[in-house]
Amino acid sequence: MKTIIIAILIFVCQFKLHAQTEDAWIYFTDKPNAATYYANPLLMLSQRSLDRRQHQNIDLDIKDVPLHQPYITQIQNIEGITIVSRSKWLNCLHVRGTQTDIEALNALPFVASIDFASNAINTTRVSTPQKTTQKGDKLEVLTDFNYGNASNQIQMLHGDFLHENNFTGTGMQIAVIDAGFTNVNTMGSFARIRNNNQILGTYNFIERQTNVYFRHYHGTMVLSTIAGYVENQFVGTAPDASFYLFLTEDGTQEHPYEESLWVEAAERADSLGVDVLTTSLGYTEFDRADYSHTYEDLDGQTTFITRGSEIAFSRGMLLINSAGNEGSSFWHYIGAPADAPSVLSIGAVDAVGDMAYFSSWGPTFDNRVKPDVCAQGESAAIINTNNIIQNGNGTSFSGPILAGVATCFWQAFPNKTNAEIAQAIRESAHLYATPDDQYGYGIPNFETAFSTMSLSNLTPEDFVVYPNPLNGQQPLTLQIPQLQPETSLKISNVNGQVMGVYEVNHTPYSVDLHNLSQGVYWISIQSNENVYTQKLIVN
Repeated sequence: MKTIIIAILIFVCQFKLHAQTEDAWIYFTDKPNAATYYANPLLMLSQRSLDRRQHQNIDLDIKDVPLHQPYITQIQNIEGITIVSRSKWLNCLHVRGTQTDIEALNALPFVASIDFASNAINTTRVSTPQKTTQKGDKLEVLTDFNYGNASNQIQMLHGDFLHENNFTGTGMQIAVIDAGFTNVNTMGSFARIRNNNQILGTYNFIERQTNVYFRHYHGTMVLSTIAGYVENQFVGTAPDASFYLFLTEDGTQEHPYEESLWVEAAERADSLGVDVLTTSLGYTEFDRADYSHTYEDLDGQTTFITRGSEIAFSRGMLLINSAGNEGSSFWHYIGAPADAPSVLSIGAVDAVGDMAYFSSWGPTFDNRVKPDVCAQGESAAIINTNNIIQNGNGTSFSGPILAGVATCFWQAFPNKTNAEIAQAIRESAHLYATPDDQYGYGIPNFETAFSTMSLSNLTPEDFVVYPNPLNGQQPLTLQIPQLQPETSLKISNVNGQVMGVYEVNHTPYSVDLHNLSQGVYWISIQSNENVYTQKLIVN
């Protein structure tokens, strides 16, 4: 009898283990309709997205092609399988079901492989169990007092230099991926971006609908550092940029499907033509311990979200991600996708540039420098969901603060690629020659980056004339590469009448044009036998 009871217990345990709901990624073999999409690219990408690819010499490839719908439909109709998310970049579905039901999908001729989220099941990924720790809330914000002034966090990066020269994000698009944007649709501090139609679109990937203005306060505070505006009290780092707000993080749980939703959101951002993608999220531990990542997984090529981030960068977007708030915890290190090689991962410093105690450390498991750079994230000025300026701690804020300034910087050099912009930011940082595991390359100086970018490897279109529009009170400044003898600057009105000719004998070169009336003018820069012309607007 005892033997029978033991046998029954073993059977019951095996049945329970077998019947437990699992998550897995189902990878497909191919995309049979690729030729149709290559011939009709607007079926898969917007014109703005195609223009960004063309500008950066990025060819369309199989990753841009949507998933083959008959494959999706066939899996959708299988009893016991639920599709949670999908990725055209990685040619896969994130599904949920029992281990048996999921493994049965291997029999389908178009299924290339299956990757279970559980480290206990997935034998293709070698992982070492990590020590169990008490998990904190990665979305938690520690507030100090109900007063804030955003000047220090902008000035630390010399972002005010960009603003003063009229680079405030105009014409640039930023996608913010977060856990919710409570009250952004009603708060006074976001009235400016609402009234100017700077919120281009929203999507909630959890509930598959457009309302993102609930669920969590975190995205509201994150967005405030970039786009918030309270006259004479608070200005975000890219106040004139346009925004897509995407909700992918489920604040009620920690689960791998959030990584899949994030990749879905990044794919949508790419298809819309977004320039900069910023995220104050990171993934290491999940509610199920066997789903959690290990330090070995942070090698820039293992986690689903990190692989998606690398593809996002390869499409021409600039990716900026908070490094994480685990600096004083057992985990200690950055999370995913901050380990991605192409992502600018941002650590946190305090108001005087000292490292914040909570900022996650590098390096990656394969010993690359991370974080990349740092910005203020301790006692950073933010705006809460009650429309009150306060101070908050977290790389959740250092990331978007830098993302806004980086957006303004790219606006100044629209002919540069995302890789060139990212590298210029790294090289401008104060520890670039001697990076370490806390600061990475250090705190960037965007004024230095601007000067360096202005004077090296420029095309004719890269001649920098600022501010433009000109308000008549500031001098017009010309940054010109490789200054040659007999270089001149000529100002003409639209009728061809010459308003002034100036000898340019140094760079940068400034000229007082306060006598010009409002209107449109032409600037001609002649250097040797070359003439470069562009439009100037005087307000």
